[in-house]
Amino acid sequence: METNKIQRYKRILTGSFACLLMLVMLLGIETVLLCTRHLTHPDIPKAPAALAAATPLWRPPAVTTIPTGEKGAAILYGQALVSETARYLGPKGSVRPMTNGMNCQNCHLQAGTKPFGNNYSFTAASYPKFRARSNSTETLHKRISDCFERSLNGVAPDSNSKEMVALKAYIEWLGSEVMPHAKPDGSGIQKIAFLSRPADPKKGAQVYQQQCQTCHGADGAGVKTPDEITYTFPPLWGPNSYNDGAGLFRLSSFAGYVKYNMPFGVDYNNTRLTDEEAWDVAAFINSQPRPHKDQSADWQNIKQKPIDFPFGPYADAYSEQQHKYGPFKPMQH
Repeated sequence: METNKIQRYKRILTGSFACLLMLVMLLGIETVLLCTRHLTHPDIPKAPAALAAATPLWRPPAVTTIPTGEKGAAILYGQALVSETARYLGPKGSVRPMTNGMNCQNCHLQAGTKPFGNNYSFTAASYPKFRARSNSTETLHKRISDCFERSLNGVAPDSNSKEMVALKAYIEWLGSEVMPHAKPDGSGIQKIAFLSRPADPKKGAQVYQQQCQTCHGADGAGVKTPDEITYTFPPLWGPNSYNDGAGLFRLSSFAGYVKYNMPFGVDYNNTRLTDEEAWDVAAFINSQPRPHKDQSADWQNIKQKPIDFPFGPYADAYSEQQHKYGPFKPMQH
């Protein structure tokens, strides 16, 4: 009897070992295939989940690092301005009306702290820097002003104002552990691979109806808070949304932003949309009416325009339509 039990245990162990060995072999094959895929196709962006597994993604500093006194108060006020911009600077703002009623964190998620959510991790570390769009060396003040004038479709705070000082202090604190010009993993927006076809607004309308309109409304006008001061879910088009000079009006940025952050609750480890759906719904949203910004002074050297900048003139022979919706692969240098 005892001998039979021992033999049975041996058979169980032998079978388990064989299964484990097969699993290890399969994982090894899959790893080789994935590595080979990226070696032979270097233009395919790494998935954020893969980046997260390889190296830790950027996280904001601990709140315990916020100093006391005037500097700490400025940082906290800056955080409040990013989270609830409209309560201070919106059409019904307590300080002064300067913006369209959206909040900074409608584009820079979780007050600029979410990995791949257009965060501020690298912002302070990358300025001052030369930007081809303005053909000048820009400061952090200029970068903040651009957001007010484009994404918030308003006017920029004075560079010496309490609000500008606070926004700058908050952004600098968020990036205080990032070395100058050392871009951390998880920063900004993760781009996704170009499609082999143009992004399709008609297909994107279907994605919007299925995945987006519950929060943002069938008319894209968003949902306001009960006090009508700010938005629970921001407008994606119409007179109160970002204008056509905003960064998210470039399709490659918006598609990556949508892929890893939308619908609400999605993150880089848990996406819902396919790449094609992300491109298409971005095309649909950016095809809708919105405020216009005069950009005639931008991109004085048209050879430096990004390939998905949607307004001509261009240094190549591709149409404005293709520069807006693609396909972008033929335009790559």
